[in-house]
Amino acid sequence: MVHRVAVIGAGPSGLASMKVCLDEGMLPTCFESSDDLGGLWRFKEVSEPDRASIYRSLTVNTSKEMMCYSDFPIPADYPNYMRHSKIMQYFRMYAEHFKLLQHIRFQTLVKNIKQRPDFSRSGQWEVVTQSRDGEQERHVFDAVICCSGHYTYPNLPLKDFPGIETFEGKYSHSWDYKGPEDMHGKRVLVIGIGNSGSDIAVESSRVAEQVYMSTRRGAWIIRQVSDDGLPVDMKYNTRFVHILFQLLPISFLNWLCEKKINAMYDHTMYALKPKHRFFSQIPVINDDLPFKILSGSVILKPNVKEIRGSTVVFEDGSAVENVDRIVFATGYNYDFPYMPSSAVYKSGNRVGLYKHIFPPNLEHPTLAVVGFIHAFGAILVQAEMQARWVARVFKGHKKLPSNRAMIKAVDKDTKDMEKSYIVSKLTPLQVDFVSYLDDIAGEIGVRPSLLWLFFTDYLLFKRILWGPVTAYQYRLRGPGKWEGARRAIFTQFDRMFQPLKTRKLEAEEASVAGRLIKLSLTLVAGGAAVYCVHVRNPTTIPTLLSNLFPQTV
Repeated sequence: MVHRVAVIGAGPSGLASMKVCLDEGMLPTCFESSDDLGGLWRFKEVSEPDRASIYRSLTVNTSKEMMCYSDFPIPADYPNYMRHSKIMQYFRMYAEHFKLLQHIRFQTLVKNIKQRPDFSRSGQWEVVTQSRDGEQERHVFDAVICCSGHYTYPNLPLKDFPGIETFEGKYSHSWDYKGPEDMHGKRVLVIGIGNSGSDIAVESSRVAEQVYMSTRRGAWIIRQVSDDGLPVDMKYNTRFVHILFQLLPISFLNWLCEKKINAMYDHTMYALKPKHRFFSQIPVINDDLPFKILSGSVILKPNVKEIRGSTVVFEDGSAVENVDRIVFATGYNYDFPYMPSSAVYKSGNRVGLYKHIFPPNLEHPTLAVVGFIHAFGAILVQAEMQARWVARVFKGHKKLPSNRAMIKAVDKDTKDMEKSYIVSKLTPLQVDFVSYLDDIAGEIGVRPSLLWLFFTDYLLFKRILWGPVTAYQYRLRGPGKWEGARRAIFTQFDRMFQPLKTRKLEAEEASVAGRLIKLSLTLVAGGAAVYCVHVRNPTTIPTLLSNLFPQTV
């Protein structure tokens, strides 16, 4: 029976892991190498080796209702898209509310973990830690949860850029970027068009003479501010939309989403159009980049061919002269340097983990990785769900399949990912946000049943079917049930609107009525779409009956 659990890292995944261990009656000890909690979201003016690093202006690209812990809503007066300082305040409130701080040992680095000599019988682990003073300690734990993240080791592929040694200016990785202070009046090249690269290009363009942005593949760009001014994830990340997406062909869904995005700004005209389809890779979320391109502040360029002193030559033969700064927004490598080789199973370009959590080749399921996931949705919500399942497995309430079955499932999962998504050594995994949450929730026994809710709580049924898939849905029933979950679902839009109510308007009531009318029309259109789907494909009728019945508001 697992009693003592080591948690490596006090970021959002580590906090959730400690909390669920306490819920299950286990005693967690969290080892955090820095002097504070928060992980990635803890800003420091100077980047520290082997730790995540963010820039001064970083704002989360997931809205607060879609990213909070499932039994601890973010305060109503907090903005929908929060800066890192607000997120840190939320983490502190969470840690204090659930009394987690007393379980954290700060400035303690985990050097290695290894199986005890009697592991085949006990499943226990020896954890070696090192304090700030260099003193090492050995601990014995019944289980270990790794929450060290994957934004720690910057990928700086200088060998892919011939002539970089001749560059006359300054170059660095986005990991080192804190702000645009040293870019005033400079000519800047940002290599990479992910979320960090786009943010840095936009911010530096406000002070630089000119910013260029080099991309190998291009990207689909979506806005945080969606139709009617709603956060984009609360508008479209709904269970109804998810069910539709499971029923419709992926080619049609790609066409539909690309058509809608191009209606805002044509990606071909803006030189953004990627080589991949919309659902093959997580899109970039940035409201400002299209305007910066339109205003000429940011100029898109293809992949870099070579560098000649202060001149950068691109694969299309064009060149930019007098470049002063290069920022490599080229992603991160991942590693678990403290983990024994016996616990690592390789599958394709990734560390193979059963459902992205459990090593499939251990005699006992007493080691888990939480938060090592990539999806178009909040990592915090997925990590908490993973941790809830891990705690149930550690406690013996849930049993994993055989090693052989898990290895087979891992390899199949790898092939499916490589078939559906653009994956590489830097981004070795990607999952569908709602499908993955539902899958793990099913393992725990907390997945919401629409059919049951239809007969027992029709008002809640409507909110879950048509509303955003917030984490509260997974606290309505089963282990870890939270009595406040239903109310949290009914008030989630109130908390979304709260920080916007900074000036009372006479037309406010009419505006609310207009939104409701528009929502009703949208639902009617959605019902018609579902009707068309199941008429054209009768095999979908059982799915529709169990998930969508009825099809009216």
